[in-house]
Amino acid sequence: MKQTLCSLLSLVLVIFLMSSCYRGPEDLPKLKKKFQSQINQFEKQKENTDDKVEVAVEKLTSFQQAIKDAENADAEFKKVYNQWHKVNKEVKDLNKEYERLKNDADNLFNAMENQTNSLGDATTRNELNGAIAKTRGSYNTTLKNTEKAVSSLNSLHGEALEIIKALEVAVAVGEIANINTGLKNIESRVDAIMGELNITISQSKELYETRIGAF
Repeated sequence: MKQTLCSLLSLVLVIFLMSSCYRGPEDLPKLKKKFQSQINQFEKQKENTDDKVEVAVEKLTSFQQAIKDAENADAEFKKVYNQWHKVNKEVKDLNKEYERLKNDADNLFNAMENQTNSLGDATTRNELNGAIAKTRGSYNTTLKNTEKAVSSLNSLHGEALEIIKALEVAVAVGEIANINTGLKNIESRVDAIMGELNITISQSKELYETRIGAF
């Protein structure tokens, strides 16, 4: 019985060692899977951020009338501050997911370049490096646009807080300031920013599904 058990354990160990050895030098399958997973994570965080921003903008839109009708204006201010602090947290998390997406893409492209540069045939090496450089350059443009969109979301949060703080002071001195201009600016920019983030997700998926993950 012991001998049979030892034989089975030895067989499992041999299979494990063989399976761990049969892979490319850069372990591209692992890096491709990690990149795909991070695309999904970025998309999930983008949706969470979009939901929080949408609610925050809605609250800010109705905020001026809510203050006029409220018995306790301070309580209304607390609600809207809390909502935009939630937005701030989501934007920070979105930026973290963006940095991870960028890092995973870099790791994957670097690994493809390293594996290509190890090839002995110069013609094949040059052709592959050219293709990698073209794909990487195109995706880097996508990532730069993503960074700008995330930065714009952060600016949006700052502008919303400026409106709320100014209105809070105005109410404290017995005035109700008009915030429509600032609100329209925020509302018009939200759709554009989210549209840019949707492009990032779409192009990331296309890169993986039609090029990287297809092979």
